[in-house]
Amino acid sequence: MAKLSTEELLDAFKEMTLIELSEFVKQFETTFEVTAAAPVAMAAAAPGGAGAPAEAEPEKDEFDVILDADGGKKIQVIKVVRELTGLGLKEAKDLVEAAPKPVLEKVNKETADKAKTKLEGEGAKVTLK
Repeated sequence: MAKLSTEELLDAFKEMTLIELSEFVKQFETTFEVTAAAPVAMAAAAPGGAGAPAEAEPEKDEFDVILDADGGKKIQVIKVVRELTGLGLKEAKDLVEAAPKPVLEKVNKETADKAKTKLEGEGAKVTLK
Protein backbone atom coordinates (compact mmCIF):
# COMPACT_ATOMS: atom_id res chain seq x y z
CA MET A 1 0.00 0.00 0.00
CA ALA A 2 1.29 3.43 -0.93
CA LYS A 3 2.12 5.70 1.96
CA LEU A 4 -0.04 8.85 2.08
CA SER A 5 1.39 12.22 2.97
CA THR A 6 -0.09 14.30 5.76
CA GLU A 7 -1.57 16.67 3.17
CA GLU A 8 -3.25 13.78 1.32
CA LEU A 9 -4.72 12.46 4.57
CA LEU A 10 -6.08 15.89 5.49
CA ASP A 11 -7.66 16.22 2.04
CA ALA A 12 -9.33 12.83 2.50
CA PHE A 13 -10.65 13.86 5.94
CA LYS A 14 -12.06 17.12 4.50
CA GLU A 15 -14.26 15.09 2.15
CA MET A 16 -15.73 12.99 5.00
CA THR A 17 -18.93 13.82 6.86
CA LEU A 18 -18.83 14.32 10.62
CA ILE A 19 -20.39 10.91 11.20
CA GLU A 20 -17.90 9.17 8.88
CA LEU A 21 -15.01 10.95 10.60
CA SER A 22 -16.34 9.99 14.03
CA GLU A 23 -16.61 6.35 12.96
CA PHE A 24 -13.05 6.52 11.60
CA VAL A 25 -11.72 7.87 14.91
CA LYS A 26 -13.48 5.10 16.84
CA GLN A 27 -12.05 2.43 14.55
CA PHE A 28 -8.58 4.04 14.73
CA GLU A 29 -8.73 4.02 18.54
CA THR A 30 -9.80 0.36 18.56
CA THR A 31 -7.20 -0.75 16.01
CA PHE A 32 -4.26 0.98 17.69
CA GLU A 33 -5.58 0.71 21.26
CA VAL A 34 -5.32 4.45 21.88
CA THR A 35 -7.75 7.14 22.98
CA ALA A 36 -7.65 10.41 21.07
CA ALA A 37 -9.65 12.25 23.77
CA ALA A 38 -7.49 11.23 26.76
CA PRO A 39 -5.11 14.25 26.74
CA VAL A 40 -8.05 16.66 26.46
CA ALA A 41 -9.90 15.01 29.34
CA MET A 42 -6.79 15.05 31.52
CA ALA A 43 -6.10 18.70 30.73
CA ALA A 44 -9.69 19.64 31.54
CA ALA A 45 -9.58 17.76 34.84
CA ALA A 46 -6.29 19.33 35.98
CA PRO A 47 -7.58 22.87 36.72
CA GLY A 48 -10.06 21.49 39.30
CA GLY A 49 -7.14 20.64 41.56
CA ALA A 50 -7.34 18.97 44.97
CA GLY A 51 -9.88 21.51 46.26
CA ALA A 52 -12.75 20.02 44.24
CA PRO A 53 -14.76 17.25 45.92
CA ALA A 54 -14.23 13.80 44.41
CA GLU A 55 -17.98 13.22 43.96
CA ALA A 56 -18.58 16.48 42.06
CA GLU A 57 -19.38 15.76 38.44
CA PRO A 58 -17.52 18.11 36.07
CA GLU A 59 -19.67 20.38 33.92
CA LYS A 60 -20.24 18.82 30.53
CA ASP A 61 -18.65 20.63 27.62
CA GLU A 62 -19.42 18.02 24.95
CA PHE A 63 -22.93 17.02 23.97
CA ASP A 64 -24.54 14.56 21.58
CA VAL A 65 -27.65 15.71 19.73
CA ILE A 66 -29.95 12.66 19.50
CA LEU A 67 -32.89 12.62 17.08
CA ASP A 68 -35.62 10.64 18.84
CA ALA A 69 -38.37 11.00 16.20
CA ASP A 70 -39.16 13.09 13.13
CA GLY A 71 -42.49 14.27 14.58
CA GLY A 72 -44.35 13.46 11.35
CA LYS A 73 -42.45 16.02 9.29
CA LYS A 74 -39.77 13.75 7.84
CA ILE A 75 -38.91 15.86 4.78
CA GLN A 76 -38.37 19.06 6.79
CA VAL A 77 -36.32 17.18 9.40
CA ILE A 78 -34.18 15.58 6.66
CA LYS A 79 -33.44 19.07 5.29
CA VAL A 80 -32.29 20.27 8.72
CA VAL A 81 -30.18 17.12 9.29
CA ARG A 82 -28.48 17.71 5.93
CA GLU A 83 -27.83 21.34 6.86
CA LEU A 84 -26.36 20.42 10.25
CA THR A 85 -24.23 17.46 9.18
CA GLY A 86 -23.38 17.93 5.52
CA LEU A 87 -24.75 14.45 4.78
CA GLY A 88 -26.12 13.56 1.38
CA LEU A 89 -29.85 13.11 0.84
CA LYS A 90 -29.79 9.32 1.18
CA GLU A 91 -27.61 9.34 4.31
CA ALA A 92 -29.75 12.01 5.98
CA LYS A 93 -32.95 10.12 5.07
CA ASP A 94 -31.50 6.88 6.48
CA LEU A 95 -30.49 8.67 9.71
CA VAL A 96 -33.96 10.20 10.19
CA GLU A 97 -35.72 6.90 9.45
CA ALA A 98 -33.46 5.03 11.89
CA ALA A 99 -34.27 7.36 14.81
CA PRO A 100 -33.33 7.41 17.64
CA LYS A 101 -29.88 8.18 16.25
CA PRO A 102 -27.19 10.77 17.02
CA VAL A 103 -27.19 13.67 14.56
CA LEU A 104 -24.15 15.45 16.03
CA GLU A 105 -21.65 13.99 18.48
CA LYS A 106 -19.30 15.70 20.91
CA VAL A 107 -20.25 19.27 20.07
CA ASN A 108 -20.18 22.26 22.40
CA LYS A 109 -23.27 23.45 24.29
CA GLU A 110 -24.00 26.36 21.94
CA THR A 111 -23.88 24.18 18.80
CA ALA A 112 -25.99 21.49 20.46
CA ASP A 113 -28.63 24.03 21.54
CA LYS A 114 -28.80 25.58 18.06
CA ALA A 115 -29.17 22.14 16.44
CA LYS A 116 -31.87 21.14 18.94
CA THR A 117 -33.78 24.38 18.33
CA LYS A 118 -33.65 23.95 14.53
CA LEU A 119 -34.77 20.33 14.67
CA GLU A 120 -37.54 21.02 17.18
CA GLY A 121 -38.66 23.97 15.03
CA GLU A 122 -39.48 21.41 12.33
CA GLY A 123 -41.38 19.20 14.78
CA ALA A 124 -38.65 16.66 15.59
CA LYS A 125 -38.19 15.17 19.05
CA VAL A 126 -34.60 15.75 20.20
CA THR A 127 -32.56 15.08 23.34
CA LEU A 128 -29.11 16.25 24.38
CA LYS A 129 -26.78 13.83 26.15
